[in-house]
Amino acid sequence: MIDYETSTAFLGEWGRFQQQVFFLLCLTIIPNGFTALSMVFLADTPPHRCLIPTHLNLTAAWRNSSIPLEVDWSRGGALVPSKCSRYNLEDVLSFSETGLMPGVDVNLSNVATEGCLDGWEYDQSVYMSTITTEWDLVCDDSWKNPLTSSVFFVGVLTGSFISGQLSDRYGRKIVLFVNMAVQTVFTFIQVFSPSWAVFCALFYIVGVGQISNYVAAFVLGTEMLGPRVRTIFSTAGVCLFFAVGYMLLPVFAFFIRDWRMLLLGLSIPGFLFVPFWWLIPESPRWLLSQGKVKEAEAIIRGAAKKNRIEPPPTIFSPLQKELQSEKTTAHNICDLLRSPNIRWLSLTLWLVWNTLSVAYYALSLNTSNLHGNAYFNCFLSATVEVPAYILSWVMFRWVSRRLSIFSTLFTGGVFLLLIQLVPSNLIYLAITLEMTGKFAVTTAYAIVYAYTAELYPTVLRNTAIGACSMASRIGSITAPFFIYLRRYSVSLPYILMGSLTAMAGLLSLLLPESYGMPLPDTIIHMQPFPGCCRKTPYALTHTVEEEDVGNAAERKTANTRSSAQI
Repeated sequence: MIDYETSTAFLGEWGRFQQQVFFLLCLTIIPNGFTALSMVFLADTPPHRCLIPTHLNLTAAWRNSSIPLEVDWSRGGALVPSKCSRYNLEDVLSFSETGLMPGVDVNLSNVATEGCLDGWEYDQSVYMSTITTEWDLVCDDSWKNPLTSSVFFVGVLTGSFISGQLSDRYGRKIVLFVNMAVQTVFTFIQVFSPSWAVFCALFYIVGVGQISNYVAAFVLGTEMLGPRVRTIFSTAGVCLFFAVGYMLLPVFAFFIRDWRMLLLGLSIPGFLFVPFWWLIPESPRWLLSQGKVKEAEAIIRGAAKKNRIEPPPTIFSPLQKELQSEKTTAHNICDLLRSPNIRWLSLTLWLVWNTLSVAYYALSLNTSNLHGNAYFNCFLSATVEVPAYILSWVMFRWVSRRLSIFSTLFTGGVFLLLIQLVPSNLIYLAITLEMTGKFAVTTAYAIVYAYTAELYPTVLRNTAIGACSMASRIGSITAPFFIYLRRYSVSLPYILMGSLTAMAGLLSLLLPESYGMPLPDTIIHMQPFPGCCRKTPYALTHTVEEEDVGNAAERKTANTRSSAQI
């Protein structure tokens, strides 16, 4: 299978078959864009204050002064009405009935306070309702708000853990469509959630389907498309369509201000993908890795017919069929840690993915906290991703992988660290720095997916990407709580995110280079991790006498690869 691309080169790079696979798989990514970040609007917290019952006979002066003032450091230390306390209503009612005036006859600092015993009143100028206003996720229950997003990302973590292994075992296509169905159906069921706990349970399942859909589509396209088109697909392609979904989110939310109706609107597009089952084939690479040569040849011959090309009598050589005994060996997530080479590669990539996830999702979820219109800020955050994905394709096409990852991560970290130095009155400069940091982090996120797919072999590729995605979910689970730290210091989230991102950039310099190298198909074909002494079949000096591999087919494979490179 090492010469898979040579065997299928007669198909061309951009025929009707490749165009169909490219665009259909990209379209399946659009719902992921608005599902992953829907909490920006579903769980936003509008301005609120303690509810003062209307039946109380209070004078206008006391009704307007019934809420104590407190310092809001997120607004530069301004005094604002308290969100979680009110003056004791019995005392206020007594002062009102006796004709005393607040601040004149009564020193308000001496009046006792109490919690919002009658609930809260919320500003409805932006939202008719959110899950925050529906279930009062404020004050003592404010921790439930970021936890809701974290529950979703725990589902993503679970999906990352199981989907890669299921996809490597049962096929890319079946996992893709099953999880698209899971994401769509359970998003629809969420509309009828009777409580916050039920909403979170359903949101967990949506998270499982969301990442599984993305990873399966990504790997399927990576394995089916030629080298040049693969680069565009794995960087700009899927990512740009994710950005399209992300850009549609604020548009949907702008016109649908009720959270239940918004969820309903976001679930409907998923039902439109049912016909894609008959239009997207299984990965021939995966079929070959499972020893299903006839099925793989049937797909390739169908692709040739669609491209109006006459296929050769024999597509895959006898050597490729001979190697299937090794390919059909069962692999699982434990193989990512079995040898020193793959172990160090996996651990390094997990740390990089984790940090990227913290920065990306924290910055994306923070758009509702930025100065100005929440819908415009979210749309701006999504729009920033479009040039970032285009840049990721340019860098992936012409720049080394390590330099691409290092430069974008380190640059993003520096811009996030600079935000704390901006004076509080220069709001738009701070937003510009944040969006620039988001631009750099997004570029790195797009590159790392494709880079990871190049480093791991076919027999483990989906499992490896699923494991990396799983590791990154630890970051996405904690990302909402990075934003929660704004309560204590507006600069603290940026200091933490900037430091972690810059250090991850430095760590990425340890990764092996894969620029210009063919996709590895077995573990022995992988690039060596710096510091791990291991001969590789990619080395031009590799000979039969030097290798210590006992399998004769593997020795023949290594010589074939070396001869081709020379």
